[in-house]
Amino acid sequence: MGLQPNILWIVTTQWRAQACGYAGDVQARTPWVDGLASEAVSFAQAVTPHPLGPQARAALLTGKLCPENGVSGYWDALRPGTRTVAHALNDLGYATAWFGKWHLSQRDRSVPFVGEAHARQRVWPEQRGGFAFWEGFEGGFLLNDPWLHGTRLDEPRHFKGYQADVLAQRAGEWCREQEEHRVAGSSPFFAVVSLESPHPPYHAPTPHVQAPEPAGLALRGNVPTGGDVEKQARAELAGYYAHIEATDRAIGRLLAEIDLMQTIVVFTSVHGDMHGSHGLFRKAWPYEESIRVPLLIKHLPGKGPGRIDQQPVSLVDLSHMTIAWAQGGEWHCKHDSALISMPSATEIALQCPQAWYGFRSAQHKLVLTRDAAGRAVPWLFFDLARDPLELVNLAADAGRQDEIREMMRWL
Repeated sequence: MGLQPNILWIVTTQWRAQACGYAGDVQARTPWVDGLASEAVSFAQAVTPHPLGPQARAALLTGKLCPENGVSGYWDALRPGTRTVAHALNDLGYATAWFGKWHLSQRDRSVPFVGEAHARQRVWPEQRGGFAFWEGFEGGFLLNDPWLHGTRLDEPRHFKGYQADVLAQRAGEWCREQEEHRVAGSSPFFAVVSLESPHPPYHAPTPHVQAPEPAGLALRGNVPTGGDVEKQARAELAGYYAHIEATDRAIGRLLAEIDLMQTIVVFTSVHGDMHGSHGLFRKAWPYEESIRVPLLIKHLPGKGPGRIDQQPVSLVDLSHMTIAWAQGGEWHCKHDSALISMPSATEIALQCPQAWYGFRSAQHKLVLTRDAAGRAVPWLFFDLARDPLELVNLAADAGRQDEIREMMRWL
């Protein structure tokens, strides 16, 4: 690989770390991602810093936690002029490109989350985070037949097909063009392919993929059984696994178009989904199913392939990693735990309705809220080494209070 490698981020939405074949989930049919994992470094402790879309994306692109990057709540937009990883790589001579879901411009609160209104909303050039080439959409959760606009599409244009397939094809074509130009001596590329799937609506069709039978699915050991939670979890997981398989196939098509010997490939997700764990659904919750994300990096400088790394890496680190690679160097984790938070409450149905903050290491997770007087109050404390399903909350355990108070000093 040359001094300045091509760099490709594949960023999905709501794909939790546990739902991958290489992570041990036999229900996840992910041969392409599993193949990538066999040649990549897998960060087994990776988390999203903020388990909700806009906040996670803002941290991912800026390398700064919310609200330091200017985004606090779900409806906040990334301010024009905010410096991102794209600006940094532009400065380093890279051709930069974004494909797919943006979710960081102003949105109309009066229109439905799912539908064409957000999918056709214009993201103007000054709102595109510094990417020299941009082709995507604000939101809308149209997993089929997306609307795209951007550098080569002045007006939103309707494309037929599964959204992930459409984006993989168009991103692959752009990457091939850049590789052909590079042979002639031009710049390396940095491309982000941002997919909405496997985000709900889980009942959306998946082309050429048969959803599993809900009754036959194995649930995580922290999902209450015998009632409505189990019923909903099974119904949604059937569609979820179908979209995971369809997205995996699209990722395979994209990887087939890239010169993988000259490209650092990153696969991750902005957050996970509870799917009934602890009786909860969706994201913004501080539990493992919501905050842990897959993170695979192929051709990571200084690291051998096919290995598992236990460092407490967060998506907020990925911009810093990428800048180091573009400069021909390595990135080293300088912290022994990852900060996690929801800096503001959200009124969106099923999501966590309160703000919280804390940290996660491979051994422990401490989550705090604030009381009416603004004082920090322990909400959750888990011994992850002994209790990976987070079945026993130790926040009120009399024998752990000294330990909790000491950990609170770190935050």
